[in-house]
Amino acid sequence: MIDLSKLTIVSARESLKKGEFTSVELTQACVDAVKEKDGELHAFLEVFDDALGQAAMADKQIKAGIDLPLLGIPVALKDNILVANHKASAGSKILEGFVSAVDSTAVRKLQQETGAVIFGRTNCDEFAMGSSTENSAFGPSKNPVDTSRVPGGSSGGSAVAVAGHMVLASFGSDTGGSIRQPAAFTGIVGMKPTYGRVSRSGLIAMASSLDQIGPFAKTVADAEILYNAVKGVDPLDSTTIDEKTFADSRSASGNSRQTSSRLTIGVPREFVESEGVDPDVKKNFEEALEKFKALGYEVKDVSLPHLKYSLAVYYILMPAEVSSNLARFDGVKYGLHVDGANGIEDYFKTRALGFGAEVRRRVILGTYVLSSGYHDAYYGSAVLAKQLITRELREAFKDIDLLLTPTTPTPAFKFGEKTADPLSMYLADIFTVPANISGCPSLSIPSGTVEREGKNLPLGVLLTADLGREDDLFTAGKEFLGE
Repeated sequence: MIDLSKLTIVSARESLKKGEFTSVELTQACVDAVKEKDGELHAFLEVFDDALGQAAMADKQIKAGIDLPLLGIPVALKDNILVANHKASAGSKILEGFVSAVDSTAVRKLQQETGAVIFGRTNCDEFAMGSSTENSAFGPSKNPVDTSRVPGGSSGGSAVAVAGHMVLASFGSDTGGSIRQPAAFTGIVGMKPTYGRVSRSGLIAMASSLDQIGPFAKTVADAEILYNAVKGVDPLDSTTIDEKTFADSRSASGNSRQTSSRLTIGVPREFVESEGVDPDVKKNFEEALEKFKALGYEVKDVSLPHLKYSLAVYYILMPAEVSSNLARFDGVKYGLHVDGANGIEDYFKTRALGFGAEVRRRVILGTYVLSSGYHDAYYGSAVLAKQLITRELREAFKDIDLLLTPTTPTPAFKFGEKTADPLSMYLADIFTVPANISGCPSLSIPSGTVEREGKNLPLGVLLTADLGREDDLFTAGKEFLGE
């Protein structure tokens, strides 16, 4: 019997090559795990009915001697990543029943270039808007460590699928921390790549200048495999960037130092000491710093005085893009349609019944900050602040290789604890949003636990690197976790 809790992508690939089990047997073990656990955890919205057929094809390739990085490995996808001939609802009633006609570029790469088995779609906050997966129109996912607590969001289902040992790997999308925050809450590895390294073609857009597809995994080595599987320039996404562009950019800005075994870690003390950060989180962070020092890393304090404005900037820019991107859901082209007395009433009724409270809140806020008389005061100022924060980070990376903060200000919170206070919920993203604003790559790694009500809740620390320096993240993450 296959024990999914003891497998990683690396070990599973070795077993598949040695014939210790087949991809069909591995995929069936995942199906059985979903049947056993997902009634309580609710990580999945659907397990694809062709998953075992894909696994059978992978077994034929393995027998033929074909060796691909993810050949035969079941991979789950957040419900906003399109898979041809399968449903994709983005966790929303307005897209319930929508079937995609095309594959996202990420899925095409996973299937055709790396041999992955596309296993199913996972639960998420509606249109990726949330920090707890409580905003899914299909009910919340639950943290496998403590089912009274949230798994984080918006990619909570993808995190639970891996942390709950139902699959070995999954993908989510990260707009302001939606991969890294749930990874920290559930005790696994989560990564946001550099903006433009992974195609957004086929990702249902939330905020186009911030969204990035990225992996969840049990180990940093597995996350690296998953990242390499989906990265690259895509003619269907004009924002994708190649390696040479990043190298040229680093050289032009003076950030061209080569990776070495002696990486330097910068700590923005005034940011880490922000109000609302749990004392146990701070203690865990200091312990992580000491561990990095013991591994030979140089640790130095850095001054980033504008970093504290990242959250405010994010919650102006993101809703503005949300209001624009979600205008397409009008009850005409696809998705839900509700009849009214006339065309405009159709539009109003469809959106009122199809969108949940958080989506409506962000659409209204975004429309407001873009409106005449307020655009310059809010949106225009936020764009300038984003540029200032980005320049400040790029300048810092001339002297350091990595920035280290906690991933989240608290451990996983209980269901309902923050739903009545949206601002309190938004603060869960305080450490993750700078990477999205600046486009930098960022990796959350497990850093320990803290006891709450008899449960050892996971904590994570967040490594952020200069543009295109995912290699630094993987190096530091693997050394920290002893991989």
